Amino acid sequence: MKLLEDRIRRDGKIKSGNVLKVDSFLNHQMDVKLFAEIGKEFLRLFGDCGVTKILTIEASGIGIACVTAQYFDCPVIFAKKNKTKNIAGDVYTSKVESYTHGKVYDIIVSKEFLRPEDRVLLIDDFLANGSALMGLIKLVQDAGATLVGAGICVEKAFQPGGQMVRDLGIRVESLARIQSMSEDGHIEFC
Repeated sequence: MKLLEDRIRRDGKIKSGNVLKVDSFLNHQMDVKLFAEIGKEFLRLFGDCGVTKILTIEASGIGIACVTAQYFDCPVIFAKKNKTKNIAGDVYTSKVESYTHGKVYDIIVSKEFLRPEDRVLLIDDFLANGSALMGLIKLVQDAGATLVGAGICVEKAFQPGGQMVRDLGIRVESLARIQSMSEDGHIEFC
C-alpha cells in the first residue's frame, strides 16, 4: 500500500536492533484517516471471506482493528495480556513473546466471544518474528473457529515471522513489506 509505505518513509524512525518506530502515526499517536484507508484495503483483500470477527492483541493493534471492523460490520476481540476480574469463566490462552519488550506474555480471550462458528480475521500493526501472530492463531484454533487470514500493516520481511506463518498455509496480507532497513534511515520495500 503506497500510502502506508510513503508515511513510513516520511515519519518512521529506525532505531538500533532493527526497531522501526512508527509511533507518530500508527501505534501511539494514531492517524485515524490513515487507519480508514488501511481498513478499506483490508476489506478489499478479505471482503469475500465471510469475516464475522476480527481478533487482535493489545495494545497496538486495537485501533487499527476497530477502524477495520467498521468496514466488515463485525465485532473486534482483543487478546488481553493479563487476566482481570472482568474476564470471568472459561478462557483460551496462549503465550507470546514481545519483540519490542523482550517479554513473554500469557494472552487470553474469553470463550464467550470466540466461538466455533466464527470466521476470524487477525489484524495487527507489525509482523516480525511472528510470536504474536502465532499466539493469536492458537487462540482461533483452540476455539475451533475458522481462520480466514491475517492482515498486517507492516511486515519486516527480513525476519522469519511472515514466512513461518505462510508456511503453515495461512494467508498473510501485509500492506507494507520491508525488505531491509538501516539506521541511516534507508528503507527498502519488497
